[in-house]
Amino acid sequence: MIEAQFLRDLASYVNSRIAKVIVNGSYEITNFTVKRVDDQTVVLNYIVPAAEVSLVTEIDLRDTADRVISSKPVHVPITTDHLMLQTLKVKEVTT
Repeated sequence: MIEAQFLRDLASYVNSRIAKVIVNGSYEITNFTVKRVDDQTVVLNYIVPAAEVSLVTEIDLRDTADRVISSKPVHVPITTDHLMLQTLKVKEVTT
């Protein structure tokens, strides 16, 4: 069993590494409405502007060196500026 505090520490580390969101491989977002850790979960909120993106098909979280931390295929039509809510939960996986 992994201690809860260690999982919280890992979530804080992941949060500190996230520098930007890349939408569809090219549109960069560096301003977050919310970027915090709640217990063992990284919480991100950011705006995808409709003037720049009409359909989100992939969301990458990247660090300052542009290395991918997380990548997720999605299908989100954007008709107006869209507040995205994204979470990453750090948890123990047992087999």
